[in-house]
Amino acid sequence: MTLDLPGLAVLPVALFLSAVAARWLAGRPPGTGALLDHPNARSLHQVPVPRSGGLAVLLGLLAALALGWGGGAVPPALWWIAAAALPVAVVSLFDDFGHVSRRLRLAVHVGAALILLAGGCAWDSLTLPGLDWPLPAALGGLLSVLYVVWMVNLYNFMDGMDGFAGGMALFGFGALAVLGWRAGDPAFALAAAAVVAAAAGFLLSNFPPARIFLGDLGSSTLGLLAAGFSLWGASARLFPLWVAWLAFSPFIVDATWTLARRLARGERVWEAHRSHHYQRLVLAGWGHRTTVLRAYALMAAVAAGAVAAPGLAPPQQWQLLLAWAIIYALIHLRVRLAERQGSPQ
Repeated sequence: MTLDLPGLAVLPVALFLSAVAARWLAGRPPGTGALLDHPNARSLHQVPVPRSGGLAVLLGLLAALALGWGGGAVPPALWWIAAAALPVAVVSLFDDFGHVSRRLRLAVHVGAALILLAGGCAWDSLTLPGLDWPLPAALGGLLSVLYVVWMVNLYNFMDGMDGFAGGMALFGFGALAVLGWRAGDPAFALAAAAVVAAAAGFLLSNFPPARIFLGDLGSSTLGLLAAGFSLWGASARLFPLWVAWLAFSPFIVDATWTLARRLARGERVWEAHRSHHYQRLVLAGWGHRTTVLRAYALMAAVAAGAVAAPGLAPPQQWQLLLAWAIIYALIHLRVRLAERQGSPQ
């Protein structure tokens, strides 16, 4: 499939189907089998909200896959990513209906990572600006599994605010689509753009005030796709892996920093909490809309940086990474200040 007019036509189809499905699922009244997210210790919402939005996103993606590659050759990596996403989606759907043990979820996530590894979507080299060191197969495999499992779970952790996880998909996969197109891989670009379209359709019902949530099905699957597409692009030498990390850094930095902070404090990291930066801003009085709009500005900026990064010289790439490290440190300080002031101003 190419990025010509017939190929691009699958994108509005994915957007439309996702939007219609999300609207329908959001409008299902309680007692008709609708999955509801009831407020708990981790929640920022006050009333039950349907959490079946992941079904809408998957419908849009499946439609794009069927139309985009109907009768044509599907990129092998995309088959492997779909195979890895299937068990993650299934166990997450069961988790939406009722509790699934942490051990079972972890086993499925590790299994999905191994599927990606078998398909060649692997972390095979340590690549930094100006540096490219091949990794031993065993170490690369271990890092690949850890990376996939962490991306699946961190995306789930970060799905706690109206419009947040869908927005990250919009900007993160949008950056990957542009990177794939510029690197001369239209199939990769179209597949990433299909995720963007499906996420955009869902966001029409998820933007604050949200009428529907992704649920574990949607957030965990998007996390798996983020890991799979970044490893696919890196292993195909479309872009360095660190560039994909930059594109998704609003989620990666917040989730990783919060986990490290909670571990240092001796907290039970597996228990529900509201200590992510975005949660702290909402609780400080910013509200969902202000927080998510400012998050979108951050996501757009890092996406632009990720798209520009491969064309920069190594010294400039290091300057870019240093600049973003400083920005994230300032964001951390701004969150603490907001908690004291209680105002976005």
